[in-house]
Amino acid sequence: MRPGDIVEEFLKNGRVAIITRGRFAGKKVVIVKVMDDGSKTHPFGHALVTGVERYPLKVTRRMGKQRIAKRSKVKPFIKVINFNHLMPTRYTLEMESLKGVINNDTFKEPSQREEAKKTIKKTFEEKHSAGKNKWFFTPLRF
Repeated sequence: MRPGDIVEEFLKNGRVAIITRGRFAGKKVVIVKVMDDGSKTHPFGHALVTGVERYPLKVTRRMGKQRIAKRSKVKPFIKVINFNHLMPTRYTLEMESLKGVINNDTFKEPSQREEAKKTIKKTFEEKHSAGKNKWFFTPLRF
């Protein structure tokens, strides 16, 4: 049994995790695809994740429609992350629509990556406006 084996059983598709290292440390992500054995490009256990780079801002009842629309925007990111840098949470997020959009080929061309980000942004904003999963769309407090 390896040290990472215990963590790997919690890291399943749809699980919300928090990144602990690097540029996106402290950001919440949803695991889209899990690669336990690794691949040629990443020879370690890793996960393909999508997360929120810029969280939506607070909205009050006094604000107009344009201001609410502007403050409700989400900026997503896509990344391949080592299991050691992910901390799983008890939350899950249903992301079945993203399975066909994001895969290992997404990272080969910048245009594919941008298209994937656009579709992720759309789904995240729909989930946010629906009022579901409020915890996912709020930044962690440090």
